[in-house]
Amino acid sequence: VQLQASGGGLVRPGDSLRLVCAVTENTSRRYTLGWFRESPGKAREFVAGINWGGDTRDYGRAVKGRFTISRDNSKKMTYLQMDNLKPEDSATYYCAFDTIGRSMNLYNDWQYDHWGQGTQVTVSS
Repeated sequence: VQLQASGGGLVRPGDSLRLVCAVTENTSRRYTLGWFRESPGKAREFVAGINWGGDTRDYGRAVKGRFTISRDNSKKMTYLQMDNLKPEDSATYYCAFDTIGRSMNLYNDWQYDHWGQGTQVTVSS
């Protein structure tokens, strides 16, 4: 399984971005998809996760109410809509694939067995 994350960029505080994670290989698995972020000097942070059916979604405390995760299984794409961006949201964002397709504890990075290459988000005035 290969994941391709895109949509990052340089924006101002208060702006919006939409990240996209594309699964580039054929898979019949009903996978869960998560977004995590990393920035220098900080531990990896859970951002959002969504299960196959989309009925389970979870968000990290720092982004809850500002970010929205969604997916289109027919296109094998997962989206992260990021609104009201803040400088502290600056990081490299990674999408991650859980082959088993769990619907609990989506914040656990160890549940994800495939990771994309990351896309950089910078929020600065």
